[in-house]
Amino acid sequence: MRSHQTSGRWRLGLALSLLTVFLWGILPIALSVTLQALDVYTLTWFRFLISFGLLAIYLASRQQLPQLQKLRSAGLGLVVVATVFLGINYLLFVQGLTLTSPANAQVLIQLAPVLFGIGAIAFFKERFNRYQSIGLSTLVLGLVLFFNEQLQSLLTANSTYLIGSGILVLAAAAWAVYALAQKQLLRSLSSANVMLLIYGGCALLFTPVATPSTILTLSLLHWGTLLFCGLNTLIAYGAFAEALEHWEASRVSAVLALTPVVTLASVEIVSSLLPKWIASEQLTLLGLIGAILVVSGSMAIALGRSR
Repeated sequence: MRSHQTSGRWRLGLALSLLTVFLWGILPIALSVTLQALDVYTLTWFRFLISFGLLAIYLASRQQLPQLQKLRSAGLGLVVVATVFLGINYLLFVQGLTLTSPANAQVLIQLAPVLFGIGAIAFFKERFNRYQSIGLSTLVLGLVLFFNEQLQSLLTANSTYLIGSGILVLAAAAWAVYALAQKQLLRSLSSANVMLLIYGGCALLFTPVATPSTILTLSLLHWGTLLFCGLNTLIAYGAFAEALEHWEASRVSAVLALTPVVTLASVEIVSSLLPKWIASEQLTLLGLIGAILVVSGSMAIALGRSR
C-alpha cells in the first residue's frame, strides 16, 4: 500500500505543530475544572459532537464534504481504526486525569508521541540523522529531569494513583495507533475530511453512555470550560492533522514533546491567579534544567536536516 507523502512545507508544519502543543498544553486545566461538574462520558461526547457539527458546517459552506468515491479509496477499515482508537484515547486520558493530576497526565501521555515517532520510522520509513538522534537523547533526559518530582511521586503513590497512571499509559498507546492510521488516511482524504469522519464516528460511539441533560445544570464557569474543551478539540486536532500533511510524522511527534512544558507553565499561572481552580505544581531547579533540555531536544529533532 502506498504511503502518504508530505508536501514539504516544513515551516507551515512546524507552526501548526506548535499551535497543537499550546492547545494541548492548556487542555488538562480546562478538563480538570469541567470534571468537577460533569462525568467523563458526557464530556467526551460533547467534545466530539461540537467539533463534528462546527467542522461539518464549515466544510459544507465551502463544498468540501468528503465524497463517496474518496471514502472508498481511503479504506473504511482504516477510518474505523482511527475512530475507535481516538475515542479510546479521549476516554482513558480523562479517566486517568481524574485519578491523578494534570502534571502526571502530561508526564505519561508523552509516551504517545514517542510511540508515534517510532511507528512512523517503522511504517513510513522516516529516518533520524545523527543530530536528530542526539536531540532525541537530550529530549528523553530532559523529560526525566523535568518530571523528577512527579516520577518520584508515581513510585510511592497509592493504588488509585497507580491505576490512573496505568490508564494514561494505555491512552498513550491508543493515541499512537490513531495517529498512524490518520496519517495513512491522508493519502486519499484531506485532513479536514479525515477529522470530520473521526469526530462523527466518536460522537456516535459515546452517545449511548452520555447524559446530555446534565449539561443544562452546569454553572456559567463550567459551561465556559466545557465549550473551551470542545473548541480545543476542533482546532488542536485540525492543526495536528494539517501538520501531518506538510511535515514528517517523526518531526511532528518531536515538537509535541513540548506539551508538558506548556502544561506546567499554565498550571503555575492559573494556580497563582485562581488558586481555587487548580493546585500549584512545584518546579525545582532540576525541573527547570529539564525543561530547557526538553525544548532543546525537541527543536533539534524537528529542525534537523533529514538524509
